[in-house]
Amino acid sequence: MGFEHYLELCENPVQFENASSVNNVFFDEANKQVFAVRSGGATGVVVKGPDDKNSVAFRMDDKGEVKCIKFSIGNKILAVQRTPKSVDFISFIPDYPHLECSQECKMKNASILGFCWTNWNEIVFITDQGIEFYQVLPDKRSLKLLKSQSVNVNWYMYCPETAVILLSTTAQGNVLQPFAFKSGTMSKMPKFEIELPVVPKPAKLNLTERDIAVATIYGQLYVMYLKHHSRTTDSPCAEVVLYQLPREGSCKKTNVLKLNTTGKFALNVVDNLVVVHHQSSQRLSTRYHHQCKRR
Repeated sequence: MGFEHYLELCENPVQFENASSVNNVFFDEANKQVFAVRSGGATGVVVKGPDDKNSVAFRMDDKGEVKCIKFSIGNKILAVQRTPKSVDFISFIPDYPHLECSQECKMKNASILGFCWTNWNEIVFITDQGIEFYQVLPDKRSLKLLKSQSVNVNWYMYCPETAVILLSTTAQGNVLQPFAFKSGTMSKMPKFEIELPVVPKPAKLNLTERDIAVATIYGQLYVMYLKHHSRTTDSPCAEVVLYQLPREGSCKKTNVLKLNTTGKFALNVVDNLVVVHHQSSQRLSTRYHHQCKRR
């Protein structure tokens, strides 16, 4: 009888050049692509995904250190951020090959924290002062602002399966404001608060992007909070707290997954299983709760 298991590694892992002083490595969660950028792109950019057929290699002018790089859906348009104020765009569409343009964020004195593609030609800039939703017009070598929203932002998370962006707001960072995107529209969803084990005084950032993950489980969007307890408490072991985030209506806490250990963790969801990486022991564990499953 063979050994039963929940997870197994792919037989053909994605291989890429190690990060170094001349080679920067980026991962795009939406397209599941790894970018290896050598010398700012001047000596080559290699893009690899789970499918070898989607591998891409090209060169681009070295215009400074690359901070973020992502393809739009279908590898049609490449977005490259090199400065806190602007993002550069390069068309890979056959009818408009290598046409380039650049877009600065509209909000004065704002810094771009990152960006997310929500469609093949629609992109969201997330700044420390809010979000800006654009349509990219490669034939006109320009972008059109569709909508923007001002809000103080600490950090953000993006769920590509549902095109929902979470913004961390307030001094403690535990009030999350979701926005949903679909076919050129941006919808503001009800904000919600993550319950912190300890409220710091004076208030300071206490919830970081390392503590949060977003994923779909049985077709429902969940926000997962990695909750660490003080070692002085009766139960110092960490927990994963699940909040279900419906398209309409308020967010609600649904499940608490006990980890029975402490330390540094990372979270993923594979085939509706919550996978917890315990970094110090280099072990994986899976957690599942029947209430997550659609009945």
